[in-house]
Amino acid sequence: MKLNVIIPLYNEEGNLEDLYDSLTTSLKDIKYYLTFVDDGSTDKSFSILRKIYTKNKNTVKVISFSRNFGKEAAMLAGLKNSKAKYTCIIDADLQQDPKYIIDMVKFLDENLEFDEVAMVNDYAKEKESQKFLKKTFYKIMEKSTGQHVKSGASDFRLMRSDVVDALISIQEVNRFSKGLFSWVGFNTYYMEYSANERHSGESKFNLKKQLNYAKEGIISFSTKPLKIATVLGTFISMISFIYFLVVLFETLIFGKDIPGYASLMCVVLLLGGIQLIVLGIIGEYIANTYLEVKKRPIYITKEKLGFDDNIL
Repeated sequence: MKLNVIIPLYNEEGNLEDLYDSLTTSLKDIKYYLTFVDDGSTDKSFSILRKIYTKNKNTVKVISFSRNFGKEAAMLAGLKNSKAKYTCIIDADLQQDPKYIIDMVKFLDENLEFDEVAMVNDYAKEKESQKFLKKTFYKIMEKSTGQHVKSGASDFRLMRSDVVDALISIQEVNRFSKGLFSWVGFNTYYMEYSANERHSGESKFNLKKQLNYAKEGIISFSTKPLKIATVLGTFISMISFIYFLVVLFETLIFGKDIPGYASLMCVVLLLGGIQLIVLGIIGEYIANTYLEVKKRPIYITKEKLGFDDNIL
């Protein structure tokens, strides 16, 4: 089989049939199959997927999780079950147009020196505030991790089988795909695209989740926050020691009384706040370590459709 398209999804009942039609139209001239990964949807997504599978058993596979494990887990499940020459990941909300898949396949066919094609969002339809936040995130990621993380590069990408094998070999629980795609290496070609408006429903990736995703990415791929905490502590200790010498000198030499309640409270509150921030940073790393050492499965499969069928 030449192409496997992985579609991770959560509560996308309003998009699935149109997405399937769009994929089949775009991929009509290539030998392919689709792997839908239902990340514990609570709407009618799985029922719709069952109907799509029943009508199209020759091109459709479905994986259903026991609960919501997150997009990273859904992508991993799809990658683990991919047996094609090329594997593509695409969202289910139709913001990423399936027509680009053929362009990606053609590029890898004609350029053997590249191992994957990553689609880069041009942010043409984003608000200026959103553009600023996203571009800032990518800059922070690149500076803090030392990995090249292309601004706007999405999970919408096409990979050769050796890239898929490399991603599967990474066993960590706290997966951050944008960092992993960079970390495994391989030659990547970046192709720009314009995202469409969401076809149906609302995005589940709100600002709070985006900020948490950014935090997890930095913690998963960098120890610089810990190093910053060390530098900050050292700097404050030096300032405190110098201030101590100044107070001691003024008191012993000049007999000057150092008034102090207001200034003392300011110093105590400042240092207390900094200590709590540092402890919070350490706590985030300890929490991630705690989750890793438990070795729980990244996802649990409740049901599979099509994996007993020979459509490869």
